[in-house]
Amino acid sequence: MSKTPAQRARKHGDRAAVAPAAHAGPPANPTTRRTPEQAQGNARLIIIAGLAASVFMFWYYHLLVLSQMAQLSGGLAMPDSLILGFSPDYAHQLQGALDDAARGQLNYVHKTAGTIFPLAVGFTFLLVFGTWLKRKALRWAAFALIAVFAVVRLWGNVAVDNAIAPGADAGSALLASVLVVAGWTLLFLVLIGAGAAVLTARRPSTTTPADSDD
Repeated sequence: MSKTPAQRARKHGDRAAVAPAAHAGPPANPTTRRTPEQAQGNARLIIIAGLAASVFMFWYYHLLVLSQMAQLSGGLAMPDSLILGFSPDYAHQLQGALDDAARGQLNYVHKTAGTIFPLAVGFTFLLVFGTWLKRKALRWAAFALIAVFAVVRLWGNVAVDNAIAPGADAGSALLASVLVVAGWTLLFLVLIGAGAAVLTARRPSTTTPADSDD
């Protein structure tokens, strides 16, 4: 049973009257708030991991899986790999070259790697633009660009599957071709915009703090 402050004072003197808690030092972690530099450093670590994942998914999806799919089509490249698009005649050739198993495999690739890739790119570059773009208007424009990129790529997956399905018409092929070209174009724009944002942020700023909120 602990003694009262008066009992401790009679036995040990006035100094013992003060409870030990009164002499306790500051807590080990007085605050959990991070400085802006710490927050930016953590964001950069996440960005590096996201970039690594995006590069890996690009290699796996475009350079490995889709390239191997050409073995199932008699050497014809998959529509997703054709940066400049493809004609309805090309889609018709693929319809005849791919059997049901090959089309099912491409559909599965679209639902897995073809979905993960644009989402990984989108998440990563949302952080890139959010970290290095200071002007709100530019940030929202960049976020909109990324959203359009992700939607176009995912829509393009479905359109390609429809374009190479047996009996698909020329309109399905044209839509798929437009979406494939748009997806590649938007990817290049995202990369160029991210590079410009990082380079601009590294230059000495000559604007006032109020300008960053425009």
